[in-house]
Amino acid sequence: MEWYLTVLRKYAVFSGRARRKEYWMYVLINFVISFALAFVEGLAGGPGIIGLIYALAVFIPGLAVSVRRLHDTGRSGWWFLILLIPIIGVIALLIFMIQEGKGDENDYGSDPKLVAA
Repeated sequence: MEWYLTVLRKYAVFSGRARRKEYWMYVLINFVISFALAFVEGLAGGPGIIGLIYALAVFIPGLAVSVRRLHDTGRSGWWFLILLIPIIGVIALLIFMIQEGKGDENDYGSDPKLVAA
C-alpha cells in the first residue's frame, strides 16, 4: 500500500524516475480498488458514479507515474502517446513498462534503486 500512497503523494510530478515496483504496485492496487468499487456498485445497482469519480481522481497520478516509469527506461514521457496506435501501441507500451530501468544516471535523474537503498 505504501507504493500506492507514494504515487498519490507525487500527484502531478512528471519529472524524475519511477521503479518498476512502484509502477506495477500502483497498477495492482488501483485495479483491486477499481474492481471492488465496481463490484459494490453492481450489487447496489448503482450507475457507476463512484467508480467514475475514483477513475477521474487517479487519472493524473497514473499518468504521472507512467511518465516517470518511461523516464526510468530512458524514454521521454511523450512515448505514452504511442497508446494512440491501436493494439501495437498497447503492446509497445507494455514492453516499455516491463523493461528494467537504465542503471546509473540518465537525462531524467539518478537511478531510483540507488536512491531508495
